[in-house]
Amino acid sequence: MSEQLESTRTFTSFVAALTWHLVSSHLSYHTAIAYRGRLQLEAASLPMAQRPERVLSIQSHVVFGYVGGKAAVFPLQCLGYDVDVVNTVNFSNHAGYGRSGGSRTTAAELNSIFEAMEHNELLMPTRILTGYIPGAEALSAVEKIASKLKHAKPSVIYLLDPVMGDAGRLYVAPEVIPVYREMLPLATIITPNWFEVELLTQIELKDMTSLRQALDVLHTQYHVPNIVISSIPLEPWLYSALSPSIRPPQDEQHLLCISSSLFLPPPSHTHLPGPEMTHNTRPTVHAQCVALIPGYFSGVGDLFSALLLAHFQPDITPENIAATPLSEAASQALSKTHALLLMTHGQAMALPEEERQPTDDELDKADPLRKTRRMRGRELALVRGQDLIRGIGITHVREMMLWEDFWTA
Repeated sequence: MSEQLESTRTFTSFVAALTWHLVSSHLSYHTAIAYRGRLQLEAASLPMAQRPERVLSIQSHVVFGYVGGKAAVFPLQCLGYDVDVVNTVNFSNHAGYGRSGGSRTTAAELNSIFEAMEHNELLMPTRILTGYIPGAEALSAVEKIASKLKHAKPSVIYLLDPVMGDAGRLYVAPEVIPVYREMLPLATIITPNWFEVELLTQIELKDMTSLRQALDVLHTQYHVPNIVISSIPLEPWLYSALSPSIRPPQDEQHLLCISSSLFLPPPSHTHLPGPEMTHNTRPTVHAQCVALIPGYFSGVGDLFSALLLAHFQPDITPENIAATPLSEAASQALSKTHALLLMTHGQAMALPEEERQPTDDELDKADPLRKTRRMRGRELALVRGQDLIRGIGITHVREMMLWEDFWTA
């Protein structure tokens, strides 16, 4: 392991040195950063290629399309991970089509799967990824196995995506919410959306004070070390609070991604309270904006979480002193997700006109296949974009930028 880490550090040291050389050689700063971004993509793949790792993925499955596990497993495999897949639902397609068939996996069925794997000594993940789990009993079964694995091997990296809803609408049973709160201390990383942060913390996000309070609650009350919130609408109060280096042009629509890492000594047991946050232990917050791509896409959060988990390397110290392992992983995940969405959008726009009709509730109700054709054309272009997943063809990494005055402005 030490040799693997050392080879990665050597490569990233070379990247940093080359960037400085390019700048000192009178190339523009942005040109040098572009070169560095290209090399960072190669550097980020090194530990994945050299360290055999196994992910236990517990989330939804669809026969057609790319959401849940279908959006997560293939990218993880492209990046060198073995993936053990447990399906929490088995549906024909995602709910955006309006019609679907299939079944949910019961808690008893999940427990039976986990018990058989344990008896056969097949539960040996180095990382865990959990996503959509619609019922409280099933989620409790997942909590039980995640807790057992984390206590047996505390070094297991657990990315918990608390999939509950979006834009003010729940799409799981309300009883799921308190179970997720109980699971938070188990997580290494969580990836809630804006609405899910409000559900978990019971804080309405309406200004910088409430945003700071919500992150504080997740870090200190629930002891989550790493938080990433993506696809955040840039409300006026949020836009004005951004550092100038992060703030996008005002005449364009953008979404914001925030990462927050709190470095504290790990408690001896997962559920023991950690130390209180002080001025000296405040989380390090990074942010970056991406241009909004028109249209409705499903599975984007599932893809982003998988890429984030794949690129998260906590044992490697970033060469950029302003970065954290989380912000570097988020930079990779954001860059690749956005590139895949651009490819998907381009693919959708090239379809025949009858397959790219705009949303119209009345027309969709009269002709359900109108909606089906539109959804079908907007499925993520994962197979076509597998080179992008591996970092091939991405010439610029959208680096998460340090939000220096987040806690004081």
